Amino acid sequence: MAVFKGAGVAIVTPMKDSGEVDFERFGRLIEFQIENGTDAIIVCGTTGEASTLSHEEHLETIKYCVEAVAGRIPVIAGTGSNCTETAVYLSTEAEKYGVDGLLLVSPYYNKATQNGLYAHFKTVAEAVNVPVILYNVPSRTGCNILPETVVRLCKDVDNIIGVKEASGNISQIARLAALSHGYVDIYSGNDDQIVPILALGGAGVISVLSNVAPRQTHEICQKFFDGDVEGSRKMQLEALDLCGALFCEVNPIPVKKALNLMGMEAGPLRMPLTELEEANAEKLAAAMRRYGILQ
Repeated sequence: MAVFKGAGVAIVTPMKDSGEVDFERFGRLIEFQIENGTDAIIVCGTTGEASTLSHEEHLETIKYCVEAVAGRIPVIAGTGSNCTETAVYLSTEAEKYGVDGLLLVSPYYNKATQNGLYAHFKTVAEAVNVPVILYNVPSRTGCNILPETVVRLCKDVDNIIGVKEASGNISQIARLAALSHGYVDIYSGNDDQIVPILALGGAGVISVLSNVAPRQTHEICQKFFDGDVEGSRKMQLEALDLCGALFCEVNPIPVKKALNLMGMEAGPLRMPLTELEEANAEKLAAAMRRYGILQ
């Protein structure tokens, strides 16, 4: 059983000008998402700048999100690390707060073998009871979780149920779907590939686009599930321009800028991320106007 089906937002972590996490603004973003039909909230992922949060901030942000959502939709916490012991710690603490699931990124920098990935994910998942979604994003981690490893983990470990696939490799994702026979919940990790992955039997998307267009991203998925494939395809294609603009620089630089342009007050980024270059900011604003989410 999938933790969620549809569009889950990989939510940003708002910051004050001082660099502290801004929980008041975070609460507003959570309400905006729920009011606009988001199917789940994924907190402290890549888009949430988890890599520059201290362990204390990381866990406090997860705890706040669970309490603010108050069971209205699922909350999935990013608790992965390149250190297995750290991932176990973050995961077991997050479970205590009442998260509905965990998102575990593949160990970065270490570049583990497939056997190493298997051992890492198995160790972390067996330390908790909540469902676990693997996160494959080799462009950031330097490490690709092969389809065979994903299927093996989902079959061998009861609470490993799926994967966020952000490799961008549709052939690899198709192979995963073929090998798993529906056994693995596959979520698109790229907003420009939602419909292709749904067509392969995917369960939805863990989305950056949803930060600024939650209703539309939800509808891309819902129309597909309702059998309106043409309507879903049309919405996917209409969003491609904005999807590209949201990745004109490394995520989450553009999406934080987009939220600030919308008056949603996501605040600044933490170094080493820096503000969007002016030329790219103009392109982003133009794409947002074309999409109808900015005047």
